[in-house]
Amino acid sequence: MIPFIYRMIPYVCLTSLLVAYNSESAARSPASPLSNLKLQTVTTGLSAPVFLTAPPGDHDRLFVVEQGGAIKILDRPTGTERGTFLTLTGIARGGEQGLLGLAFDPHYNTNRRLYVYYTDIDGAITIARFMVSATNPNSADPNSQTILVSIPHPTFDNHNGGMLAFGPDGCLYAGIGDGGSGGDPNNNAQNLSSRLGKLLRIDPATGDACTSRPQNPFVVSGGHPLVWSYGLRNPWRFSFDGEDLYIGDVGQKAREEINVSTGLDAGRGVNYGWRRMEGSACFNPRVNCSTGPLTLPVIEYTHDKGACSVIGGYVYRGQAIPAIQGTYFYGDFCAGFVRSFRFTNGTATEQRDWPLLSTSLISSFGQDGLGELYLTTLSGTVFRIVQN
Repeated sequence: MIPFIYRMIPYVCLTSLLVAYNSESAARSPASPLSNLKLQTVTTGLSAPVFLTAPPGDHDRLFVVEQGGAIKILDRPTGTERGTFLTLTGIARGGEQGLLGLAFDPHYNTNRRLYVYYTDIDGAITIARFMVSATNPNSADPNSQTILVSIPHPTFDNHNGGMLAFGPDGCLYAGIGDGGSGGDPNNNAQNLSSRLGKLLRIDPATGDACTSRPQNPFVVSGGHPLVWSYGLRNPWRFSFDGEDLYIGDVGQKAREEINVSTGLDAGRGVNYGWRRMEGSACFNPRVNCSTGPLTLPVIEYTHDKGACSVIGGYVYRGQAIPAIQGTYFYGDFCAGFVRSFRFTNGTATEQRDWPLLSTSLISSFGQDGLGELYLTTLSGTVFRIVQN
């Protein structure tokens, strides 16, 4: 079974629907010889890798999250596996559940703290802190777990979200799905008392609302104090570029979307619309829905030509490919395409397709310690994006 998509589809059926590349889209945005990109295989044979990252300033290692509960270390230059960093037991696995996210503390090199996102044996969304071993930098201490956040998720096993990332304010942000099924039957995403269907902003030391500037929007005005923004369906992957926030929110049956807030304050208390709207279209009710005060996506696309589930990515800030500096990359799990745009003056500009980056079963983008970009696929491969 396949994780984080809007409905459960057997692997063999989904694979038969994949399309490698939308040639019609490519025709409208021909490749530049200065910035043509391709995929370079780093490694194969992993078990359902769903994320890749590295500690701040670490230029030698890649940390790959496997959905079944393991975090593997790869040698960054060669892709050779160095061993298992951490293995979680007692978690729910399969479908859209499992070990889904990892973030290293900005001060990891001194405080040795890392954070993981998983579904526990009862299906609860769990955000926990671990410590790396004081004697072995390639091993986290499995007995050091401190659970910071636990969100019951008992009724349905899909829409668990899965992303953790530190913001420029030093707070830990978490993308939480709406609780599952289809159409958000409990309207969790619009319920400010629920943590489901939200972007949470967490104090990484305590698990409480982060008190850095600015204050979480609903601490004193009602609603759950951890909520930073709401109206999300399944924000599988999001990322920061400085203070700008890019969220890839997985749609229902018709539209996928990328939301952008520019500047930390701009994302505070934002309602991205679900379930009132799917993208820029009315969802509940189907007609005459109110669009105010909602923040609508800067990019959306339909499920034509086999698309089904947006995979949010990153703004490129590496040094190896100067021509794409400042470009945001994203993809689709089913259609396999990779696309990009630049966000300029509130508008998505320079939109284009990258045919040589197209690949099946994209599960996530990733960044190494140098800011270079990677793709993971559910079939077990890690790719590095390089200049062709």
